[in-house]
Amino acid sequence: QVQLVESGGGSVEAGGSLRLSCVATGYSDRLNAMGWFRQAPGKEREGIAGIDLPDGGAFYADSVKGRFTISQDNAKNTVYLQMNNLKPEDTAMYYCAADGSQGVLKPSPLSKRRYKNWGQGTQVTVSS
Repeated sequence: QVQLVESGGGSVEAGGSLRLSCVATGYSDRLNAMGWFRQAPGKEREGIAGIDLPDGGAFYADSVKGRFTISQDNAKNTVYLQMNNLKPEDTAMYYCAADGSQGVLKPSPLSKRRYKNWGQGTQVTVSS
């Protein structure tokens, strides 16, 4: 069972930056992908950034493309989400997810269907 712990959330003004971290532990097989999702009150959880492991291929939702960057540090079992030029509409709980399953045909790293392992979330609040 993969355990995921997010950190780095907080409150910033519009235009500011935050870097989220997600540390993965408790797995024996290689992880195939990790993703960042967010959920605002009353809205569906949406995938905003995903990364194939270990090759590092990245995927982004249109709403964050050009502002957010997902990256990995394999030595630390950590995935980061650098968020720049934050907007009030980025306010949400941000969740990390990991895929350690086997198989070839899988949903996109931006799809909730890809993941069975989720962190507890870290809150990001952007004020105007």
